[in-house]
Amino acid sequence: MSIDKKTSSPEETKEFGRSLAKRLNPGSLVALIGPLGSGKTVLIQGICSGLEVEKVVTSPSFVIINEYPGKLHKSPIWIYHFDLYRLENVEEFVKLGYEEYFYGRGITLIEWAEKVKPFLPKKRWEVHLKIPSENERRICVEEL
Repeated sequence: MSIDKKTSSPEETKEFGRSLAKRLNPGSLVALIGPLGSGKTVLIQGICSGLEVEKVVTSPSFVIINEYPGKLHKSPIWIYHFDLYRLENVEEFVKLGYEEYFYGRGITLIEWAEKVKPFLPKKRWEVHLKIPSENERRICVEEL
């Protein structure tokens, strides 16, 4: 399955994230790929909103990962939000124990996923974000 969506505001991007959240299941991994300012964090905020996360969702640029309790189909679930922008090397990533997050029962969301592409599970959601213009974002989602 693939989705190609254009949004023209951060709120539209968040709304798209909320709709994408409805398609996720325990163990889902969403790999976000796109340039700085393309809306990765905004999309994740929407996904987390759709998963009933009550905490403020911010990009974990300096700590690499944030964990949020949420709900999926009214059942509790953990959401793991990785931001790999400041990742210096893959060894640093491996030391995080990524397998527990990637292959567990929670939902994993990864910004800058291209930095660890060889480590990503074959079964995943891959999201490519582009910036056609200042106020427009193009979001291409593929379920692999």
